[in-house]
Amino acid sequence: MARHYLTQDELARKVNVRRETIVFLEKNKYNPSLKLAYDIAKTFGTTIEEIFIFDS
Repeated sequence: MARHYLTQDELARKVNVRRETIVFLEKNKYNPSLKLAYDIAKTFGTTIEEIFIFDS
């Protein structure tokens, strides 16, 4: 996020979630829904695969 100059709070507002959700995502304590992953990727102008790592 820092590379895009967004705070956790700003990103949370852009994707319509609470800041705590962003914190949990960053700490790998929450798996996003497909919609949330898509919204975050869209906000950063990249793909879901560039932001999230799938670990089976």
